[in-house]
Amino acid sequence: MKIRQILQGKTINALYSVSSDQTVLDALRLMADKNIGAVLVVDKGILTGIFSERDYARKVILKDRHSDDTTVADVMTANVITIGPDQRIEECMQIMSDKHIRHLPVMDQGELMGIISINDVVKAIIVDQKTRIDSLESYISGSPY
Repeated sequence: MKIRQILQGKTINALYSVSSDQTVLDALRLMADKNIGAVLVVDKGILTGIFSERDYARKVILKDRHSDDTTVADVMTANVITIGPDQRIEECMQIMSDKHIRHLPVMDQGELMGIISINDVVKAIIVDQKTRIDSLESYISGSPY
């Protein structure tokens, strides 16, 4: 299974973003409103970072900063790891595991296509495994699909 398939299968494939000059509080409000764990940071149409709940916990709360006067630029992860739509899900899982990240923006020839989370990956694997099991059970029992 490829990342493109995960993006196509998502019920909501909206891209939520903030700019780096917005406050952390703005980003948190968006994340809470959309029930998401990370938001992309986009400046003038270019992906410049990602801001996650982990960034908030480690770079704001633990550093005694205030959400209403700290900009996203001050605490975002700037060196964003991205993947392409034709990468296999196994590669994506390996990247997430190796880098200890839960969200990966998907880029295609410099254009932002979407974002996948660890939850998207797990759901896709579960569906794929269920399909394989059903197919094997059908084959063994001699029933048509």
